[in-house]
Amino acid sequence: MRYIILGLIMAGLFQVFFWITQDNRVSLIETSFEKVESLSYSPFDGYDKKVLSQKRIEEDVNMLSHFTSKLRTYSTADAKVILEATSKTDIPVDLGIWISGDHKENHLEIQRALKLLEQYPDSIANVIVGNETLLRADLNEEELFAYIDYVSELTNKPITCAETWDVWERIPNLANHVDFITIHILPYWEKVPIEQFNSFIIEKYSVVEKLFPYKKINIGETGWPSHGYNNNNAVPSLKNQAVAIRGFINLASENGWSYNIVEAFDQQWKGYDEGNVGQYWGIFTSDRELKFYLSGDIELNEYWLYQMIAAIIIGALLTLNGLRNQKLNVSHALAYAIAAQGMAFGIVMAVIYPFANYMNFGMWIMWGMGTFLMIPLVVITLAKANELFRNSLGIGPVRLVPLDLKSDNIPFVSIHVPAYKEQPDVLAETLEALAKLRYPNYEVLVVINNTPEEFYWKPIEELCKKLGDKFVFMNITCTGFKAGALNAALEHTNKNAEIIAVIDADYVVESGWLVDLVPLFDDPKVAIVQAPQDHRDGDESIIKAAMNAEYAGFFDIGMIDRNEENAIVVHGTMVMVRLSSMMEVGGWGTDTIVEDSELGLRLFEAGYSAHYTNRRYGYGLLPDTIEAFKTQRHRWAYGAIQILKKHWREFKPSAKTLTPRQKNKFVAGWFFWLSDAMGPIMAVMNIIWVPVIIFVGVTIPTIPLTIPIITAFIVNILHTFILYRIKVKASLKNTVLSSIASMSLQLIIFKAVWDGFVKDGLPFKRTQKGGKNKKASDNPIKYETILAVLLLTSFFALIFTNYTGITEIYVFAATIFIQSIPYISAIIMRILEIQSIKNQKS
Repeated sequence: MRYIILGLIMAGLFQVFFWITQDNRVSLIETSFEKVESLSYSPFDGYDKKVLSQKRIEEDVNMLSHFTSKLRTYSTADAKVILEATSKTDIPVDLGIWISGDHKENHLEIQRALKLLEQYPDSIANVIVGNETLLRADLNEEELFAYIDYVSELTNKPITCAETWDVWERIPNLANHVDFITIHILPYWEKVPIEQFNSFIIEKYSVVEKLFPYKKINIGETGWPSHGYNNNNAVPSLKNQAVAIRGFINLASENGWSYNIVEAFDQQWKGYDEGNVGQYWGIFTSDRELKFYLSGDIELNEYWLYQMIAAIIIGALLTLNGLRNQKLNVSHALAYAIAAQGMAFGIVMAVIYPFANYMNFGMWIMWGMGTFLMIPLVVITLAKANELFRNSLGIGPVRLVPLDLKSDNIPFVSIHVPAYKEQPDVLAETLEALAKLRYPNYEVLVVINNTPEEFYWKPIEELCKKLGDKFVFMNITCTGFKAGALNAALEHTNKNAEIIAVIDADYVVESGWLVDLVPLFDDPKVAIVQAPQDHRDGDESIIKAAMNAEYAGFFDIGMIDRNEENAIVVHGTMVMVRLSSMMEVGGWGTDTIVEDSELGLRLFEAGYSAHYTNRRYGYGLLPDTIEAFKTQRHRWAYGAIQILKKHWREFKPSAKTLTPRQKNKFVAGWFFWLSDAMGPIMAVMNIIWVPVIIFVGVTIPTIPLTIPIITAFIVNILHTFILYRIKVKASLKNTVLSSIASMSLQLIIFKAVWDGFVKDGLPFKRTQKGGKNKKASDNPIKYETILAVLLLTSFFALIFTNYTGITEIYVFAATIFIQSIPYISAIIMRILEIQSIKNQKS
């Protein structure tokens, strides 16, 4: 426990150091002015652009009167409700007339403006005919000139038109139709970094000033967003917004410029037109909270202390949960605690996302689903990190079976070899190897089941006679698949047998298998002794080399790790089980298709222990094809969910049949299956979101759908490449092949987990081995290919349409690419398979 406490303290200090070194409170350029000259004000609320009530508008204007000397409106509809609600307020208004390509609406807009001019002559300072109409190309210049001239004839108020500075440069004749010029200079939209804000304003103002030296110039819009995505080197932030506005006010005062800041309040509805940045241009939030004052220090994150405390607490809880009941040293504890604090930081940032962003319905859906899916992803990532640290930095294994066991006991061992339509030459190799065992006291039951064809069983029957009395040939018909055959074998087992050993029909065992491992059963609490699976045909082709490398990691990393907590996964080959213990818990179960693993769990629940050695004592055959490889993995994952559904009560905190360490190992193992199953779900969610980003430009997916996926990928890569080198002693080539083979199975694992929860009683599907498999599917990776194409298309579409270099889009694109890797891996596996077939034929 002392190592955990030390890790908590040190990792917590890292968290504290991170937060206190951030710009939580900053001192920036100040201005002595208490008010800005003018603010844009739109009387709307929410994403549906709902018009505020008169009371709300009156409250807004009264509040704004302390911060500005004038308001700018953009349409007569805006101005009408503002003027009606604030007729008693002295603050003047620049009346905007919205001019668009709809001539009928333009006429109505002008008529409404004339009525307002007549009704509120003292409240209206200037009239702005059109806002960026030529920039949007709603009208040609002659049409706009006509509208301006028409309004000018009907009022004596100063007339202007608002366009960006470059439109005035491009169409100088526009100045002949206005009393003064209104230019928009918005450095953010022109990708100007904040450091060049004032110099850019000066440069563009000077351009217009030189063109119209005798015209008054008003800067109708300038400002900076406080939040949202970057526009190349123009980065939104509260700090940058404060720098821009404070600096500009000083600049405008020095030069005697008239100006208007866009805008008073954040407008959520602008998110639909201007993306995730359009909502954040206000100097007030949409909740009417002032973001910063014109002088004094600025609190960039007033809640940072609470976020830091929350992250430290969550990190501590993750650390305690992940490291409890484990054998630790200080390096392992500290590394895991730091990783947990890092994940806690991500959790906090994901949780506060809705409080720091304006959320529309789509964003709530994406955030909610992403946050929900992030929970198991965090658990799995930390479990992987824990395994990595334990095996690279932690205490070495102590429960591996020693290689020099001796015993005076020679219990009778009954070796069962179930065979369903196995190739006779393959099974013959297995039996001939068993005949050479150096152990003196054993029998071999060859259980041919549900195989009526003489081709399969007749040569084996003759071989058993030839091999002698130790070999018992059985040709039976049974139900319950492999478990049914093994239960039938128990009925014919020698009455003196104390140990049942199971060998798959394609395994060639070494002669010392029983001699070396049977002595472990001298301990009456030992019910299981497991040796690893390995294969003798891994060098036949590159596809089989990839499969073999993938299997090796589990037996040299995962099983050793589980063995330390007496929580191994029992495999139905190269395993020995105490017969009395097996019968005590009910024998082989026929209600799952992974009778071996399920029996092992029942024995652990009964209080028995298991031993594991990573020394190879037997070598089988690899699946013949990718399709067979996937079928086998589907069986394992489907069976794992069957076990979970059957035994979940034993993993409740109140259950006492398993130790806490055993519970942790089995739950983590199930979470690994669930984590892989989540991959396709999150990939499809992100694929759906891509067109929204490209064509609607609303927002970028929230943190839970990007950063955890990238983090999990990095941890998986480190886990594989470090532990394969340390524990498996694999070459770089085999490590890469292992990664490709492992990742290629993501979609079939998703299907297996789905089937496990919604379908009961799927049949046991035999893995085709031995090179004489049935005809494989013409396209065993059809759906993986579809997903790979969709994800890669999404990736390139995001990259090539990200004209403004938005960082969040690049992050999302990277996430999409990472999500495509499992399906690309499946395609690579298929290419390797085709190449292997060609090489075998040549």
